[in-house]
Amino acid sequence: MTVALGMAFGLAASPAGHAAGTEPGAHGVQSSHSHQSRPHATWTSKDAAAFWTPRRMAQAAPPERGAAAAAVSSQQAPTAEHFDGIPSVGVLFSVDGDAREHHCTASVVHSPHGNLILTAGHCNPGARAAFVPQYRSGEDGRPYGVWAIEDTYAYSDRATDGDGADLDFAFASVAPDDSGRRIEEVTGANVLTGTPGYRNQVSVIGYPSVHSDPADRAVRCATTTRRLAGTRQLQMECNGFYGGTSGSPWIAGYNPRTHTGRVIGVIGGVNGGGPRGPHSDRTSYSPYFGKEILSLYDRASRAGDREEEEGD
Repeated sequence: MTVALGMAFGLAASPAGHAAGTEPGAHGVQSSHSHQSRPHATWTSKDAAAFWTPRRMAQAAPPERGAAAAAVSSQQAPTAEHFDGIPSVGVLFSVDGDAREHHCTASVVHSPHGNLILTAGHCNPGARAAFVPQYRSGEDGRPYGVWAIEDTYAYSDRATDGDGADLDFAFASVAPDDSGRRIEEVTGANVLTGTPGYRNQVSVIGYPSVHSDPADRAVRCATTTRRLAGTRQLQMECNGFYGGTSGSPWIAGYNPRTHTGRVIGVIGGVNGGGPRGPHSDRTSYSPYFGKEILSLYDRASRAGDREEEEGD
């Protein structure tokens, strides 16, 4: 899979991938990775399901992205629609101090060991971190289970401003369920793909927090991306991507039968994924997926090789 994905990056990003690598401020793979490991034996998916009950999840709400309350929708931009979600996209929950948080959105990405999810780099999960695919509010809010987050992989110099905003993405491995299944076996997965250029047709799927959107449901929007002027990032316009949607995948070639596609971006980057002010829900950003994310993906994938060797 690592070889195949490398080939996919080379094909999808050419010639734009070469241009991105030489743009002013572009990062090279020399940036250092950071790896946060949790004690696997003491935090399992069974523990995560017991802790993140439907009631506790419904009470979790992060601060809004940006500084303003919900804005009036723009008639010049499409508006995200509520729907029941898809299995490969869900919510990150964790505990930060005394606050239980609907932390961010994440999605399952195809990997050799079937255990990786992708989110924004600034979505640093706290204690009792878990991923809930196709989250729904209410007693049936965990149709595909609750998966304990084990390790996280990100760039140590990631940021939400300056050059570090181009590295605002991260991977996490999740623990198997009680039956020993990997998450990809249960939910399916999107294929990580290099951004083919700045203009793309995408479906963006995310989970605003109940604090920002009382419906407490997934939202989706079909839209066209363009370049965020002066940066190495993508921009899309769609009303309704409030706080909680950081890490939402930008999916190209979405297949309604398999509910998967090629993920070419995530909500993240400058200011944590959008402008500040009264229209922060309307405009969203994504780092350009180039050699940096492939390097990070390879590191996260190789960690799974080591874990299997230790288990033998």
